[in-house]
Amino acid sequence: MPVYKYVDKGFFKKWSPNMAYVLGFFAADGYITHNKRGAYFWCIQITDKKLLEQIKNIIKAEHKISTRPKTGSANTIYRLQIGSIEMCYDLQKLGFMERKTKNMVVPKVPLEYFPYFVRGYFDGDGNVWTGYLNKDRKQPTLAITLAFTSCSKTFLSQLWDKLKQSGVKGGSIYQSQGNYCRLQFGTADTLKIYRIMYNQSVLVKSSLFLERKRRVFDKYNKLKRLRS
Repeated sequence: MPVYKYVDKGFFKKWSPNMAYVLGFFAADGYITHNKRGAYFWCIQITDKKLLEQIKNIIKAEHKISTRPKTGSANTIYRLQIGSIEMCYDLQKLGFMERKTKNMVVPKVPLEYFPYFVRGYFDGDGNVWTGYLNKDRKQPTLAITLAFTSCSKTFLSQLWDKLKQSGVKGGSIYQSQGNYCRLQFGTADTLKIYRIMYNQSVLVKSSLFLERKRRVFDKYNKLKRLRS
């Protein structure tokens, strides 16, 4: 019995909000691999089991989610591995190859599905912070900042260009001395990206997003209301 028997193998063939989200998340925390027998797999590894279970349900998989127990300060890692040469080929056609870490590019996502792709990538390799700057002043500055991280500077540059087409004005790319780059934004652009990612007509129950990241934006809005 093939290991991919229970998977909707057409998932990456037709654009939909959930497909775009999973593709964005895969760009952040996924990879393609194959073994010596020629079997191909695509995998996602994350620390949020609930979201991985939601992704598993969306793609109609019955594969078990494996667990790598917490060691030291590291969190428990959950992995979903899908064996399907067809789905891997579909991902490759979209621009995702094996060892994609440093040579990844942004796939040609239709404009209407771009917000879902961005939200998926943000949930995988993005972070957001809110709080007060210049606390020693009489009136500290309330700020919120957002960043996307990747080992591919090309990917971040292309993502930046796409965000500019959606109304984002600023931003900058910081390249570390290590293996990663970070695309970062100040308050005004962070709020624009927030509206891009979450302000589709309605976030219905089936929408995929990490609640803990969304709550940071809610915290900023609450602090802003308290100051007004």
